[in-house]
Amino acid sequence: MARPAPVSKKVHVYDANDLKWQTAGKSGLALKPVREDRERGQFLGLVAFEPLCRSGLHQHLGVATSFVLDGGLTDYSGAVVLHEAGINLKGATHDAIAYQRTLLVSRLEAPVIYPPETGRDYALHTGPRFGEIRNPNPEAPPDINVAVDRLRALPTGIGGFARKMIFDYAPSKSEHRYVQLEALPGAATPAFRTSAPLELWVRAGDLRAGDAVAHANCFFVIEPGSTLQLASGFGALFHVWSEGRIEWADGVARPDLFGF
Repeated sequence: MARPAPVSKKVHVYDANDLKWQTAGKSGLALKPVREDRERGQFLGLVAFEPLCRSGLHQHLGVATSFVLDGGLTDYSGAVVLHEAGINLKGATHDAIAYQRTLLVSRLEAPVIYPPETGRDYALHTGPRFGEIRNPNPEAPPDINVAVDRLRALPTGIGGFARKMIFDYAPSKSEHRYVQLEALPGAATPAFRTSAPLELWVRAGDLRAGDAVAHANCFFVIEPGSTLQLASGFGALFHVWSEGRIEWADGVARPDLFGF
């Protein structure tokens, strides 16, 4: 895992351009982990597929989200394509193939199960399990695909910030939010405190979180209990995974920035 820039003990920034590609144990697949927990099967970072490379059959034991930066993936329910977000719920069972070079921003919240005959050095998904697979709900599609750029941007109640709700995790019975935020040049939020993990990926522009400044293709990992402000000098487009409500530091009643 990459070493964060020394900006704060609670707010960490990673430039994905500086991270090294790591093998996933299979030719044609590579990972750039920003954060991973092998025991819990959790991952945040970039995933790359070469053309005609398959993920292999697997079953998700928790929510996974992937945003397509280039190319796309196809499974038996169809394709997730450029600038769409694919969401896999718990129980999703599939084998995805890339028909062209593909790059994803991915976040896994739980392990996956591979069939027992899968090589034990294969780990496209962090901390995999191996065993017999049965699809518990074969009528449910394995993916919820969201065309992010076609979503309507809604006001957040904070000047200069608009939000697109990509996934509110209600189908997963979890109080999380996955959103895309747009910040106008010069926009800044009031300071707020986090109650749970908060992770950001900058799609374009410049973004400051607390004292940490980042640009396109950088990640922020923000610990619970952090107090910070989000701001942009010249405009920003960024994705956020929020696992809990924020509290405005000045005590003023405002809507939650991430849509809780």
